[in-house]
This record gives sequence, structure tokens and C-alpha cells, in this order.
Amino acid sequence: MKNSIFIIGLSILFAIAILSCRPQGPGVSATGDAASKVYVPPGEHDEFYNIVSGGFNGQVSVVGLPSGRTFKILPVFSVDPESGYGFSEETKPMLNTSHGFIPWDDLHHIAISTTDGVHDARWAFANANNTPRVARIDLTTFQTAEILEIPNSAGNHSSPFITENTEYVVAGTRFSVPYGEDADVDVPISTYKENFRGAITFISVDQESGEMDIAFQIDAPPFAYDLARGGKKVSGDWFFFSTYNTEQAHTLLEVNASQRDKDFIMAINWRKAEEYARQGRGEIIKAEYAHNIRDKNSHITTSTMKEEVLMLDPTELKDIMYFIPCPKSPHGCDVSPDGEYIVGSGKLAALIPVFSFSKMIEAIENEDFEGDVNGMPILNYESVLYGEVQRPGLGPLHTEFDGKGNAYTTMFVSSEVVMWDLKTLEVIDRAPTYYSVGHLMIPGGCTAEPHGKYLVAYNKITKDRYLPTGPELCHSAQLFDISNGRLELLLDFPTIGEPHYAEAFPASLIKDKQVRFYRIEDNTHPHVTKGPAQARVERDGKTVRVYMTSIRSHFRPDNIEGVFVGDTVYFHVTNLEQEWDIPHGFAIKGANNAEILIMPGETATLKWLPDRVGIFPFYCTDFCSALHQEMQGYIRISPAGSDVPLTFSTGE
Repeated sequence: MKNSIFIIGLSILFAIAILSCRPQGPGVSATGDAASKVYVPPGEHDEFYNIVSGGFNGQVSVVGLPSGRTFKILPVFSVDPESGYGFSEETKPMLNTSHGFIPWDDLHHIAISTTDGVHDARWAFANANNTPRVARIDLTTFQTAEILEIPNSAGNHSSPFITENTEYVVAGTRFSVPYGEDADVDVPISTYKENFRGAITFISVDQESGEMDIAFQIDAPPFAYDLARGGKKVSGDWFFFSTYNTEQAHTLLEVNASQRDKDFIMAINWRKAEEYARQGRGEIIKAEYAHNIRDKNSHITTSTMKEEVLMLDPTELKDIMYFIPCPKSPHGCDVSPDGEYIVGSGKLAALIPVFSFSKMIEAIENEDFEGDVNGMPILNYESVLYGEVQRPGLGPLHTEFDGKGNAYTTMFVSSEVVMWDLKTLEVIDRAPTYYSVGHLMIPGGCTAEPHGKYLVAYNKITKDRYLPTGPELCHSAQLFDISNGRLELLLDFPTIGEPHYAEAFPASLIKDKQVRFYRIEDNTHPHVTKGPAQARVERDGKTVRVYMTSIRSHFRPDNIEGVFVGDTVYFHVTNLEQEWDIPHGFAIKGANNAEILIMPGETATLKWLPDRVGIFPFYCTDFCSALHQEMQGYIRISPAGSDVPLTFSTGE
């Protein structure tokens, strides 16, 4: 009964808050010269690349700023029929996991690689929230280069956040779960407090190749780990995680995980943890997980199953983990550009606490504690607190910085972005969003050197902002100018999927480093066809391999006979073009997978299982020349056991 009353009361309060704080309506819009500020003339380029998470579509959008134009949908954790990602034989292994082939995931967060805390844009990292994984995207090709599964985790939400020199990608589990042998994990859910555990994973990144590997995990308390940030400069050896459900509830969390006035920001001294890991001061535990890497020359993904991880116990290594009380159910956990301030954004808090790193170190040195979590110190709130932003709005979620001494926080319930002074903690400006803003992004706003020019608000509800499209509407982004010490709305634009977080960086960092085509002579694919003279068809039992070339405007071979029902046919298509922006597509009638899109100099493979007799056309799906329509061919499928000889030809 008490729980029901609590829920009803909370619902009424939120309804009142929404009605009283909601922006005045869609009529509020950008004014003055806003259009000229976002206009990018034909033939000119945007100032920033914005790498945007796709949420439940499992993909990444590449967007230009300030125009808001979408340039590419980059497949990461979900299959993509447009490109053949997850359908071609070369990319299928990228989606392999310890659970088998997983064709979808929920991608929430992006991290762009940094050096000295500043974007270098070598790679983008992305998280899979459902089946825990971290992906690395090569920003010279805008292709997924690697995916690493994370064991002992469930709901990889607090991920993929990085240390300031990209030594590690760090991931915290949203759902604490039991892990170990079967006897350890087959336990009653009601034994949550006794048997569930929260794993924090540190993934090392090779500074040359970018290749990832799990260096160690930390066995943390069974809380929910929401978001995180690495320290910078003075705090560069530390990592900070927001936590909720410190009550350790396992049912009806909207009530049972909201009982305490304060949860925690967990602080980890990752440099000391790294030292302990190198000393072997942990336990090797069994854990099955997949590591999938795309070879840069063959473009073939190899999936390897791994079997163990190193687990550190912070109750034994007592100087690596501390807890900072933070009101209430914190979501965002953000670190200022100088590394001194840690901002907690409690979803149910009426203020924003700002903690001081130097005060935190002083409290640790003085053992200024107010309790412990399983023997790990809880720091005194007042001793670590720099100050509180009073009455900022309702439902604070995320904070970023402009590098000019200002912070910006989203308010989900009151649908606004609030600008405040990082030193005085006074609110400077606020602007309505449409509606229910979640994350925000300032180019470089999470780094040591923000570009304080634009802010993008990512809104969860669109309602009346665009033409309606049935029951579900697109999600909305809003671009603000923050260069003049206030928030000026410039542009609304729709987004792809459900963006959560994004990171943007100057286009100048990578636009002249783009791979324009793959050199044929560097192609090491085992089934490459490096010229028309090598085009052929080979049979090995019931396996037929078609070694095919594509070039404007024909396939070679383009007539194939002597293939039977029940055969397995592999079309190994090599694009012989050595020119920028000339991909070729390949599709065949009746294939129950997808097309494949082959980049210049690349080989890609479509597997086809002919199940009936007939003549089946294939063709190029990507418009490539004036004779694109003529780029086609036929394959004849005869009954199983027929005596039709295997033949192939082009131009005969």
C-alpha cells in the first residue's frame, strides 16, 4: 500500500513539474541570423564531424555541424542490408558472441580517442548495451574494425569511456549479475545482495593498431553503474562512475531503488589498479567471450573465443576504490576540462552537486570517511563538495563544458538546457528544448580542450516539431550557438534511431586522411580476383565458388551454367576500380540474405543456396556509370544430379 501511494505521489509531482516547466510551445524558434550561421554553401564542408549513437538501431550516424546533414549510417552492432554488413561472409564474424551470432544491439554512447585529453580522432568507440560489447571504428575508413565482448557484465551502459591518452576503454555493468561457474550463477534472484556482483572492465588499447584486449576487471559492489568519465590532467589517474540502486533492490526499482537521499559516485584509481594487475595481484577466472577483428588487407573478420580474465578484488586492494555520496539516483558523471571538478547529475535531485578532486584527495589522505561499502571507504560529502548549483531545473541528466568556465546541464523533466558558471555555481542562462532532453554534446565538451561554439541537445520526445509519421515520430536534435555567452537556438533537425550520446571534433583532424580506395596489390583475400583473366568458376563437391570481377560496367563472368539445386554458391566479387567513390553492389534474385556493397579494391562474398530450377539474374545495385543498367548477368540452376557441365563466360 505504501509503495502504491509513493508511486501515485511521485507521478503527480512529475506531472505538475512537466506542466509548469514545459516550454511554451513550438512557436518558440530561432531568430535573427540563425539560418546564416548553419548554412553551408554548396561545395563547402561542415566545420565538425559529429559521431552520433543510434540507440536501439545499433548503428552510428555521421553528421556534419553546423548543417545537421547526415552523411552516413555506419553499421556497428546491427546487420545492415544496405551494405551487406552482417550478411557478407567477411562481416558475419564481426557479430559473433559467446551466445552465437547476434544481429542487433542497443548502442548508447560514443568515445572519440584522445591524446593528452584532447581529441585525436584516430578511432571512435561504441558500446553495445544489451549483449555487452565494445566496438572500435576506424575513422579513416568509417568502418567497424573490431568488436570485443565483455564477460561478467549485463547491460553495458556505463561504457565506452576512455582514459585521457586512450590507454584504456572502460566499461561498467548496468545490471549486476552473479558470475563464475554454473553453481555460482544458478541462484535465487532474491539473493541479490549476497550473490550478485558488478564488474568494471578495463580494456587496453594498442596505441599503434588500436587493437583491444581485456586487461583486467574489478569486482565492484552490486550496484547499477550508469555513466562514467575519466579524469583529466590533475585527476588523470582516476575514473569516476555514477551509481544508482545502492539499495541493491531486485524488483520494482522505480520505488525500491529510490529510497536513499544519496547514492554514490564511485572513484577508481585506475593507475594503481593497473599496477596491481601487472603484479598479478588478482584472480584468473573463467569467462567465455568473443574477440572479433577485421584484417585491414583481406577485409576478413576473424572471431576468436577467449576463456579467462584477471579479476581484482578492491576489498583486498584497499587503495583503488572510494565512494562519494551523491544525490539522488545520479545519471551523468562529468569531469571539467581541468580535471578539478566532478559534476553529478541526480535524476531525482533538485540541485547539482559539484565535487572537488583536490578535496577528494585530501579527504582520502586524512581518512575523512563517513562509512564504508564492504570495507571500502565512503568519503564525507561535505568534505569533498565544492558546492551545489541551486534550483537549476528538474531532472538533471548530463553536463558538458565550453572551455570558458561554463557548464551546461540538460533537464529532462523541465525540458531545458541550463548554463551555469563553474566557479560561482550561478545559473547564467537557460533555453527550452522540444521535448524532454536527454544527452547534450559540445564539440570537445568532454575533453581537456572544448570548442565552445555549438551545443547539440538530443531530445527524447518530438511531438509537434515535424510532420507526423504515424504513431512513432523521429527523434529531435537542436543546435544552439553558445559562442556569445548565452544559448541561442539555431536549428532543429531529425535524427536516425534514438541518439543517446554523441561526440564531435574538428573535421580538419581527419578529412584529409580518408582512405579513398583499397589498393588491389595489397588485397590479401584468399579468393581475390585481381584481373579479368583470373575470373573463373570452380566446383568442389557441392560447393561452387565464383571468382568474379566488377568494373564499370560489367561483371566477369556474367553467364554461368552447371550449378544445381542443393549446391552452395559463393560469389567472391572483387571491385577492380581504383578510384574514389566508385563502389559496386551485387545482388541475385531469390537470395534470402542481402546485397553486398564492395568498395574499390575490396573483395566481398555473398553466400547463396539455390533452392529451385531456373535462370536467375544478378546485377549491380549501386549506380556506377551511364551503363549501370547493363551491368548484369545470369546463372542457370539445373536439377540436382543433372549432367549440365560447369561453364562460364563473358561476352560470348
